[in-house]
Amino acid sequence: MKILLAAVLMGISGSATAQVTKEQLKERMELRALSKAELNEKATKAARKEAKRLEGEGWQAAPGALPLEKQLDRSYMMQQEFDEDMFPKYLMGEAMSVGKNYDAAKMQAQELAKLSLAGQIQTEVTTLIEQSVANNQLAAEEAESVAKMVAESKSLISQRIGRIIPVVEVYRTLQNKNKEVRVYVAYNAKMAKAAAKNAIREDLEKQGEELKKKLDEVLGW
Repeated sequence: MKILLAAVLMGISGSATAQVTKEQLKERMELRALSKAELNEKATKAARKEAKRLEGEGWQAAPGALPLEKQLDRSYMMQQEFDEDMFPKYLMGEAMSVGKNYDAAKMQAQELAKLSLAGQIQTEVTTLIEQSVANNQLAAEEAESVAKMVAESKSLISQRIGRIIPVVEVYRTLQNKNKEVRVYVAYNAKMAKAAAKNAIREDLEKQGEELKKKLDEVLGW
C-alpha cells in the first residue's frame, strides 16, 4: 500500500548520498516548520482519499478498531515525526496474511511485519559495510565475513524487536470465506537500531575482538 514510507533507514552509497540527504533534510525541516493544525489538515485529507480507495477494494477496519480514516490519519502523522537529528522517529513496516480465521491471520501478519522491519535494519547495516570498504575502513575479506553474518541476522533482529505499535489494521473476506488481514506497524527507530546492534554483536563475539571493535567504529556503535 501507498501510505507507508518503506526502508526509511536505507542509505545510498557514493556521491549521491549527500545530495539525497540534503534534499530529505530540507523536506523534513519544512514539515517541522508547519503548524500542528496544518499537519493535521494534510494528513486528514490524504487519509480520507486513501480510506475511500481501500474501502473500494473491500478492506474495512478491524473489529473494535478505530475507523479506517482515523487509523490512516494517525499513520500519516507518525510518518511526519522526526528526532532531534532530523531522522524519522519511527520505522514503519507492513505485511499481509490470509487465514481461515481472523486472529490467526492477524498474528501471522504481525510476525511478517516484524520481519519487514528487521529487513530494513539489515539493509542499512549492509549499506554501511559496503561504504566502509570504499572508505578503506574495513578490508574486503573482513567486510565479506561481516556481510555474510548480517545476511543471516534477519531472524535474530526480528526476535529482538520488542513491542511494536499497531498503526493500521484492515481486513477483507475472500470468496472462499478466508480472512485476509493487512497490518501496518511502527517501531521506534533508535530502538530498532539497538535491536540490530545486540543481535549482530552476539555473532561478532565469535569473530574476534579486533573485528568487533572495527565494526563498532564503522557503524557508530
